[in-house]
Amino acid sequence: MPASGELPRLPLLLLALLAFVCLPACDQQPRIVVASKNFTEQVILGEIIAQHLEHRLDVRIERRLNLGGTLLAHEALVSAGIDLYPEYTGTALTAILKLPPSKNPAAVFERVQEEYRERWRVLWLSPLGVNNTFAMVIRGEEARRGNLRTISDAAKREQGWRMGMGYEFQQRPDGLAGLMETYDLALSGAVKTMDLGLLYRALEQGDVDMLAANSTDGMLSVLDVRVLQDDRRYFPPYEVAIAVRGDALEAHPGLQEALAELSGTLSDEVMQRLNYEVDGKHRPEREVAREFLESRGLLSP
Repeated sequence: MPASGELPRLPLLLLALLAFVCLPACDQQPRIVVASKNFTEQVILGEIIAQHLEHRLDVRIERRLNLGGTLLAHEALVSAGIDLYPEYTGTALTAILKLPPSKNPAAVFERVQEEYRERWRVLWLSPLGVNNTFAMVIRGEEARRGNLRTISDAAKREQGWRMGMGYEFQQRPDGLAGLMETYDLALSGAVKTMDLGLLYRALEQGDVDMLAANSTDGMLSVLDVRVLQDDRRYFPPYEVAIAVRGDALEAHPGLQEALAELSGTLSDEVMQRLNYEVDGKHRPEREVAREFLESRGLLSP
């Protein structure tokens, strides 16, 4: 997800949490530990992976979902506290590998895949089909009236845009400044920064005309809005793929083949709906994950 080798020294609390994650290693019973980071989309993806493996493999699947942030999940992976988790290519490139961002999805994936394999014997499988990058969003009525489909289309509008965004987007190297330089969008007044949870309400109420949101936000699946195509490919890719330890693949025959069955099964639109089922309708992640797998023919109803 939008986020930037050696990792910095971890604080004591983080190390304590990591030690807790690794405690089950004393259990000698064969198992595969599936983890996720600590937000809705990650927990859903982790649950999809866990249920799929439970269905496909004759081995105990242990969940470490909602584990924590990027650094904790990565450290747990490379220290064998967990076996696999879903990660974002752009996050791995910048936050873990400390490499400059790139706008080429294939190049980013190949670089991340190569670096992880050489540094930590971690394999990145083919992406799941989700690219959770930034998205410029306007009201559907506005889009239809002006036939606006791309950010370049929006830049041609003479009337300036009243833009809303989270606090981070205004400061990020792949955020507001670069967006304005790339597209020369006309603004009406200062941008409005707010908590991410308030963005769509501000758009609905007419307080802003354009949002800097995330492409898999659940609200995108239920509101009359349009995600403008990033036709100049300004935003870097944040494709989701499963990162799995090489030792785990060797220890569990069929694991790589089972995980590969999930590659390409998702899309931004599908992820939006899954996120909304949990965040908007407050349904359990396990139930939502099971229904997704059933819809793809990967799990019997």
